[in-house]
Amino acid sequence: MTKHEAPPPSNRTNLASCLVATIFLIFIFITIFTLYFTLFKPQDPKISVSAIQLPSFNVTNNGTTINFTFSQYSSVKNPNRGTFSHYDSSFQLLYYGKQIGFMFVPAGKISSRRTQYMAATFTVQSLPLGLESNGPDGLKMGPTVEIESTMEMVGRVRVLHLFSHHVEAKAECRV
Repeated sequence: MTKHEAPPPSNRTNLASCLVATIFLIFIFITIFTLYFTLFKPQDPKISVSAIQLPSFNVTNNGTTINFTFSQYSSVKNPNRGTFSHYDSSFQLLYYGKQIGFMFVPAGKISSRRTQYMAATFTVQSLPLGLESNGPDGLKMGPTVEIESTMEMVGRVRVLHLFSHHVEAKAECRV
């Protein structure tokens, strides 16, 4: 009885199988890359100011200072397909560029494609009024109050539990 031994695989066969495996891996990589940048591309959250209220407003000291309460209602929409985890976020209240109110937004999460509503209330005591100014057409205007509120959200979005993307969003409103 003679024994038949299988011939050893040729180098050509090994090269062809390596080439097919490499092409398959490149195809998988391109598919994942395309899906990531089309369907799962991380986007910054959208912040919008829904309403601003001044529940109390008092002029004191012969019209030179004011006391007021400022309330702002905002919505933060997460347009991503992953959860937005936010931290280091804040509300600021500015009077002619000077900070008169500050509030941290507690860290939290906003689920994918959901909107979170937030509110901030500041009580401001003894704020000096702005000086008289010239309005349009050279008309004299009395003392003015210009208040700017800023909401800044900082966090990250995790996509497919693999990719993490740092996002920042900011909304300003001038009253």
